Amino acid sequence: MALETSPEKPAPVRQIANAISGWVDRLGVVWVEGQVAQLNRRPGMGTVFLTLRDAVADVSVTVTCSRVLFDSLETPVTEGASILIQAKPSYYANRGTLSLQARDLRLVGLGELLARLEQRRQLLAAEGLFARERKRPLPFLPGSVGLVTAPGSAAERDVLENATRRWPGVRFTTAYATMQGTRSAAEVIEAVRRLDADPAVDVIVVARGGGSVEDLLPFSDEGLVRVVSALRTPVVSAIGHEPDTPLLDLVADVRASTPTDAAKLIVPDMATESVGLTHARERLRRAMGGWLEREQTLVDTIRARPAMADPHVLLDDRTGELTAFRERMRRSLGHRLDRAADDIGHHRARARALSPLATLQRGYAVLQDGDGHVVTSTAGLAPDAALSVRVADGRIHVTTTAIEEIDEH
Repeated sequence: MALETSPEKPAPVRQIANAISGWVDRLGVVWVEGQVAQLNRRPGMGTVFLTLRDAVADVSVTVTCSRVLFDSLETPVTEGASILIQAKPSYYANRGTLSLQARDLRLVGLGELLARLEQRRQLLAAEGLFARERKRPLPFLPGSVGLVTAPGSAAERDVLENATRRWPGVRFTTAYATMQGTRSAAEVIEAVRRLDADPAVDVIVVARGGGSVEDLLPFSDEGLVRVVSALRTPVVSAIGHEPDTPLLDLVADVRASTPTDAAKLIVPDMATESVGLTHARERLRRAMGGWLEREQTLVDTIRARPAMADPHVLLDDRTGELTAFRERMRRSLGHRLDRAADDIGHHRARARALSPLATLQRGYAVLQDGDGHVVTSTAGLAPDAALSVRVADGRIHVTTTAIEEIDEH
């Protein structure tokens, strides 16, 4: 039950420590799996102290084991080994520490270890971390190669020597890490992250020599696999030998069977490329020579044409055509002007025939009163009325002396 405390009634430290101890005792006996991160066997003591580390998370716990139980194993326990223990959690109130008291201790067998690795592989593959479409191509000639390996290792020597032999100008940026043991996965993660943050590094190589399944176990660490899958820089995995296949090989962009093979993958062979350049140059020279020859033949054919031999021939022919066109244009324009003049004459004669002046010229006249109105009847006229007569060439002013009406019937 929870302790009832308050600022007015605080619990002493011993009470809290005893309560924690009681709660831990209720957990009972448990089975725990982990890796041995530290082993301490003090001479003359009947107790062996172990630090058991989680395989994925950065969590560890102290384990106490009797020397008799520890020495009863056929295979000695070493740091980095995976073990399975039956233990009783115990809280030491005087020091405020938690530990596991081992009652049974077993080494994880190789078959069981491989089965768990296969299960982990299937889970990560289901997430798509090993998908082919996630693989990135390696640069043809990287500006700088990031190398993660152990200092002074044979893997480092193989990568450097073979890469330099293939391409003497290759540059390396090396990040050293422990390539075996409980700290290996964490140090490799930190190394690849540091190289990935360097903009000059175009490809990262993680290299290690061969070893047992337990030795290569850090390179199947789930945390390392997830970090490598999230990197922006292509990664080449060169772990162990051809039969060795840690999970890092599956998530990497390229898998190399050995560190020497990784050196062949990251840089081209200068001798091979030189031969290829020579052949390409010869093919280019032959192609260019053939093209120039065809173009020269075409130019010679064009120059041999009559028009190119004497260009004035074309101008003379066009000059005659222009003269003929000009004469045709003049005749056509003359005909059009003549027809237009005839049409104008006809229209003028027609207009004159319809003009009132032509009627007056035939002897007719127009009679108007003093207000300019045309007189068409004797009605309304009086003797001595002033009138005007419009004839063809002028106007005559007259005065009526008499008015005579004519019966048309």
